Amino acid sequence: MKRPFTIEEIYPDDHDDSVRLPRRQAGNSPQGLAVTLLADYTLRTRAALPSAAIVALLTESGVTATGARTAISRLARRGILDGSRHGRHSSYQLSERAATNLSVGGSWIIASTTSPPAWDGHWTLVAFSLPQEQSTQRRALRGQLRWLGYAPLYDGLWISPHPPTHLVSAHLAQLDPGTVTVIRGRAVDLDAVTGRKPIDAWDIAEIHQQYEAFLHRWRPLLPRISAGRLDGPHAVQARTEVMDTYRRFPTLDPQLPIQLLPAGWLRDTAREVFTAVYDGLADVAEHHVRTVVAAHTGGTDPDVRAHTTVDLLAGIGRPPARSRLTHFA
Repeated sequence: MKRPFTIEEIYPDDHDDSVRLPRRQAGNSPQGLAVTLLADYTLRTRAALPSAAIVALLTESGVTATGARTAISRLARRGILDGSRHGRHSSYQLSERAATNLSVGGSWIIASTTSPPAWDGHWTLVAFSLPQEQSTQRRALRGQLRWLGYAPLYDGLWISPHPPTHLVSAHLAQLDPGTVTVIRGRAVDLDAVTGRKPIDAWDIAEIHQQYEAFLHRWRPLLPRISAGRLDGPHAVQARTEVMDTYRRFPTLDPQLPIQLLPAGWLRDTAREVFTAVYDGLADVAEHHVRTVVAAHTGGTDPDVRAHTTVDLLAGIGRPPARSRLTHFA
């Protein structure tokens, strides 16, 4: 079975002309960190930040200056960032399509890690058969099904405890006629030796370990956040890294029915810790990003705005009228 972080995408790719966001890696890649950083502070406004400021902020998270510049360049070539030049200086902003995807993705992350509604005991099965010569399409379908909360019970048979959504239907409708069947029903218990339970499509022990690792990394930080003992650079670094890590959980644990999971499942605890870190550092982090950007724009007040998990859940793809949710106007 694949390790849970080996998935094609972490954000939606709903349209044929959508940009391709960074592929998920085991660990925090410079491109992934750069996208998260820009989304965290410019998604409301799509403000253009000087490349030197982006590099400075990324180096605070442990990325080398060379690695940061390379990541920015690659993101621009892939259409995730739009670049502009002012004399010898360059600036970058999220492209409109990337901002839309990131807004939808941010809402999906928060919604998908909340407690699910009561489960009706039914499973959705997606059975597909694609010829060997369509291996690229098969890999893409598997990546999309993983993102949509499905897991492989057997080769060519993917399963989810939730009814199929319009996104599932839209993706499957793109396949050739006669290649896919969708069924929703209850599982029949077989002999324990020969039967495989639907929940076995997910590596429950591995997912639990990922939750434990997340909590081990971030829970000790909470007293320092509550006491206001984290400075700007560390606040930005923590917020970027906690989001870059936490956004993997909806594909690991797509609101699996709690009655099928071991006692003490850590989904709610992980969400509480994430919220405490991400929201608790929003003001301090925004102030630091503003300071770094202003240092590279001759003191001009940048249109940088942090957002919280409540904002993400509501959706922040379209910049609202100028209003402030934080103290640094």
